[in-house]
Amino acid sequence: MLIEWNGHSEFLLESASGYRILTDPFDPNTGYPMRRPGADAVVVSHGHGDHSYLDKVDGHPIVLDAPGRTELGDGITVESILGDHDDCQGKKRGKTLITKIRMDGLSIAHLGDLGCPLSPEQLDFLSGTDILMVPVGGFFTIDGETAADLVRAVSPKVTIPMHYKTKWNESWPITGPEPFYEAMCLPLPDPVPLLRVTAEDIVCLPATVMFETPEES
Repeated sequence: MLIEWNGHSEFLLESASGYRILTDPFDPNTGYPMRRPGADAVVVSHGHGDHSYLDKVDGHPIVLDAPGRTELGDGITVESILGDHDDCQGKKRGKTLITKIRMDGLSIAHLGDLGCPLSPEQLDFLSGTDILMVPVGGFFTIDGETAADLVRAVSPKVTIPMHYKTKWNESWPITGPEPFYEAMCLPLPDPVPLLRVTAEDIVCLPATVMFETPEES
């Protein structure tokens, strides 16, 4: 599997057979460089524009934007449950999806714009997660310290932070990834351009992976 970060909460996952799943496509208001990724399926955690901009996606993808389980063929499944976008049971910002993608023998979880600690039922849903994509920037989502507690509870093999401040969204009231790494008692890792991982070699990867900040193409 190949994993590429386009910025914010948008990742492109490509299976060994070439099937592509895009998560949370962002709109121009995020400030990140706009590309036109192609995808066979798109996971949309919630309807805010910085997570649901389908106009940029090339092809005719299946859109998965509600709780439930979908079989995509070739051993690929997507299953989602509801989470809260704030710490008031969704009263301020609504709901967000917590999604598990099963691909190439790996379980990848994307937490959308999760805004509060996980419930026991949500923790149970995430049991066995290999790769965890977790927001860490705070304000709109959980912050670095809460994200670190969540990672320790889920205990994935690899964690990928997302939804944090970069040079493209410096005006946003969120933090960079540093508080998350401080709470994890880990140094900031060297960023990578993309991640290539298999079920066999995931044990060789570091506990966290950060991607290079996208540049204008």
